[in-house]
Amino acid sequence: MNSPDGPDRLTGSALGLPVAVPSTALFTDRYELTMLQAALHSGAAHRRSVFEVFTRRLPEGRRYGVAAGTGRVLDAVENFRFDDDVLGFLAREKVVDTATLDWLAGFRFRGDIHGYPEGEVYFPGSPIMRVEGTFAEGVLLETVVLSILNHDSAVAAAASRMAVAAGGRPLMEMGARRTHELGAVASSRAAYVGGFTTTSDLAAGFRYGIPTVGTSAHAFTLLHDTERDAFRAQVQSMGSDTTLLVDTYDVAEAVRAAVEVAGPELGAVRIDSGDLLLLAHRVRQQLDDLGAAKTRIVVTSDLDEYAIASLAAAPVDAYGVGTSLVTGSGHPTCSMVYKLVARAGEEGDGLVPVAKKSMGAKTSVGGRKWAARRLDEDGVAEAEVIGTGPVPADLEDRRLLVPLVVRGEVVGREPLEAARTRHLEARAGLPLSATQLSRGEPVIPTEFV
Repeated sequence: MNSPDGPDRLTGSALGLPVAVPSTALFTDRYELTMLQAALHSGAAHRRSVFEVFTRRLPEGRRYGVAAGTGRVLDAVENFRFDDDVLGFLAREKVVDTATLDWLAGFRFRGDIHGYPEGEVYFPGSPIMRVEGTFAEGVLLETVVLSILNHDSAVAAAASRMAVAAGGRPLMEMGARRTHELGAVASSRAAYVGGFTTTSDLAAGFRYGIPTVGTSAHAFTLLHDTERDAFRAQVQSMGSDTTLLVDTYDVAEAVRAAVEVAGPELGAVRIDSGDLLLLAHRVRQQLDDLGAAKTRIVVTSDLDEYAIASLAAAPVDAYGVGTSLVTGSGHPTCSMVYKLVARAGEEGDGLVPVAKKSMGAKTSVGGRKWAARRLDEDGVAEAEVIGTGPVPADLEDRRLLVPLVVRGEVVGREPLEAARTRHLEARAGLPLSATQLSRGEPVIPTEFV
């Protein structure tokens, strides 16, 4: 069996269903193709080049970032093909000339990609992904790489903060109706990397093997003549371990009816409105008084990490989060950029560092970089060290970039569970202040050497 990000999941062949991913070649900006055409004409398109993905700053107030979407980038690179339909569109729209169309017809990425493994944390300046090949190969991937990493890393960072706030209590991702239908699947995947345990989105469950959950909405209660009738229908269909929604009318009356219908073995009740802190305490007391001490309490209703943290002392067993999660909890992008940092010289031998040198904050550091995380004597991270020369001996075994693609072949695909576990370990290796929700600077500094 292939991994959740592997070919069987990609094509659906394991289940015999046609869910093949279409070409990703047009998930790009037009100027990448016009640059390619001009570079082919000048002869510079075949120069060896190094592009790097990094961010100059974390979203305001955030203390660490989470690298997510790596597995989806690998899928996108494999599917970056200019088939007849795509080439026909480019020809009709006169995007590029005939010579460039002929070159694109045979395009396959044959270069190398290294990057932070998925789930790892990152900081300003971290070379999150490095793409090496010809200029032509590297420039074509810019937009699709950035769109995946910026989106998925934003969701994963929000998920990580919510997981910290939840203190080990389960988190359910339920934001599909608050974002683009395909973005919802990517969000579920990123949230799982960041610490969520389940998703309501069946497409995410099918494609990535994420456990799915869900029972009923207020419409189901309103459909029936009485709330008790709705509860009875659900319990008869799904068993007493189901979750009953108790805030359609009067919460106290609903809890009483729920236990009477399902018995003391009722699985859970869900509260989706009102003062969640107050209601959670009242419902817990009522459930205990009714003999349903094992019945869990699930809360939803526009939660974010701050609302979750405010419920830390409440008798809540699980949280469901939607809108705030899929929009990055106020930061829907990580402001990652994809920059050419080195290219072959005129003679074609060796790499020449290159960097933008402009006024303002959009400067960058040239050169092909390595990254390592220095630890203190207690094994806690104390600095993100980035350099272009030899790696110091004491940092050699702390290097962060791993091979993802070698000479065009994907070598870094892994089960999604591995990324999820890695994030837990990486976050645990940061200073304790990383878990504070209050605004602050990056929890460790970035040092360029």
